Amino acid sequence: MPRPTVVTFDAGQTLIELDLDFLAKRVAMCDVVVDPDALRSAEAAAWRHYDTLVARGELDHPALWRALMQYELSAAGASGDLAAAASWLYEQQPVANVFRRPIPGMVELARELAGQGVRMAVVSNSEGALAELLAEIGIADAFEVIVDSGRLGIAKPDPRIFEHVLAELGVRDGDRVHVGDSWSADVQGALAAGWRAVWFGRTARPVDDPRVASARDAAELRVALGLA
Repeated sequence: MPRPTVVTFDAGQTLIELDLDFLAKRVAMCDVVVDPDALRSAEAAAWRHYDTLVARGELDHPALWRALMQYELSAAGASGDLAAAASWLYEQQPVANVFRRPIPGMVELARELAGQGVRMAVVSNSEGALAELLAEIGIADAFEVIVDSGRLGIAKPDPRIFEHVLAELGVRDGDRVHVGDSWSADVQGALAAGWRAVWFGRTARPVDDPRVASARDAAELRVALGLA
């Protein structure tokens, strides 16, 4: 993949992931008691459960999100009303997002690219407070623009969200790449906008399309973006 002039990142499961210590503190406010180490032990199984539900295609995003949290808490041996806690967590996402732990190496890679003159932005389907969250955890300054579907009113895979970020960056041409974990939202959205894409994360795999690379972590993303 040639070196791009614009790189955009999805947020959840691409730049930031579930913070299990923070999750344990949040559910304590619902009288749910859980050990953060038990949450860490349950995390892989919870994501496998989530992937199974996604593959079935029977649930919308809020239901999938709540199912992930409820399974995570249950598998970790949490006590209390787990369904109510999962619903409360979802409602609280705009003010206390539990996806806030930077994924190792990703922000460092974004800063490196910016230092080489690559235009950097975030394009995410989020709840409307993503810029504040990234500022709170100290990574917003790595990006020139943060586009949050909850504020814009346009969500991936709609190609207009990619057109919007280019307008915000003041870019009209050049090679553009979007990095994200969702095939339907990130990869297909980027391709529909005429961009290239990197399918990122635990479910990413090579595909027979020269416009799409795959990377499971920051080291593989470096290679996909032509930095290694």
